[in-house]
Amino acid sequence: MQQVHSLSLVKIQEATDLSQARSEVVLNGNNTGIIVPGEILEAAVLINEQRYVLFLTDDVIFEESLTIALLDLHEGIKEVVRVGNEYATGYFEALSVTADSTSFRFIGEYPWTVTVSDIPRFRLPFVSDPQGVKRDTGFKKYMNISVTRVSGKAHS
Repeated sequence: MQQVHSLSLVKIQEATDLSQARSEVVLNGNNTGIIVPGEILEAAVLINEQRYVLFLTDDVIFEESLTIALLDLHEGIKEVVRVGNEYATGYFEALSVTADSTSFRFIGEYPWTVTVSDIPRFRLPFVSDPQGVKRDTGFKKYMNISVTRVSGKAHS
């Protein structure tokens, strides 16, 4: 994995009271046709030659959430995960990328970590993720999200 700066966004739909803004992903100045939820690209991490993890926000004051999107240039969006709670504020910062994971700080003073699998993994809805993580219902996931609390114990 490595952070890249070859991706950008072009907003195609404003946020409403009920939905996030939507933007098209642009790679090296070329439109990809892939539409993601979010307005601001905080960071992009290359997984392999065709897969990326995007960290997106909406620029909503006093209720910021982070959208993490796994996209495949050939297959489109593979998975979307949201981190945040109502009335919670957070800043995306301290991005750290290793060969097999990406860590960052968003809400609170503890690091969040994302790992990505090549194939979908089994997940139990409602109990498999840390507090504040929201996913579509289903029994599979490509991205594992964990947070290391102040006590040093990781939860995923």
